[in-house]
Amino acid sequence: MAAESSFDIVSKVDHQEVDNALNMAAKEVRTRFDFKNVDASIRWSGEAIEMEANGEERVKAILDVFQTMLVRRKIDLLALDAGEPRLSGKLWKLTATVKQGIDRETAQKISKLIRDQGPKGVRTQVQGEELRVFSKKRDDLQAVQKLVRDADLGVAVQFDNYR
Repeated sequence: MAAESSFDIVSKVDHQEVDNALNMAAKEVRTRFDFKNVDASIRWSGEAIEMEANGEERVKAILDVFQTMLVRRKIDLLALDAGEPRLSGKLWKLTATVKQGIDRETAQKISKLIRDQGPKGVRTQVQGEELRVFSKKRDDLQAVQKLVRDADLGVAVQFDNYR
C-alpha cells in the first residue's frame, strides 16, 4: 500500500518583508518631489500601518507606493487589508493591516472547492488557520494546487510541508 502524501494550504506573510517594503515606501515618500510639503508619512502603528497626508489623493498615492513595494518584495496584495481614507483634523489618514491565516469560513470554502472540482480520492482537514490536503497520488495533489491557485478565494495562499 502506497503511503499518503500531503501538503498544507496556508496564508502567511513574512513580517520582515512587510517591514522592508514599509521602509522602502517611507524612503520614497520622503524623497519624491510630489510628496514635498504635504506632511506625507507612512509608519507602523502597533500591528497596523498608518499613512497620512494633507489630501485624500496624496494618502491614496502613499498606499499605491506601499503596494508597489510589497509587489517588489513578492508579497501578495490580497494579504493587505486597506481601509478607506478618513479626515482626522487637518490630515487625511488611511490604515492598513496585514491578514494572516485562513479563517474557518474560507477553509470550508476551499475544502468544498476541492471536493467538488478536485480529483477523486483527495481528502482535506482543517487544522487551525491552515488546511491539510491528503492523497495517495502526488499528481492529484499538484492538480489541487493548480485548482486552488486559479480560484478567486480572496486570500493570499501558499503551499507548505509538501511530503
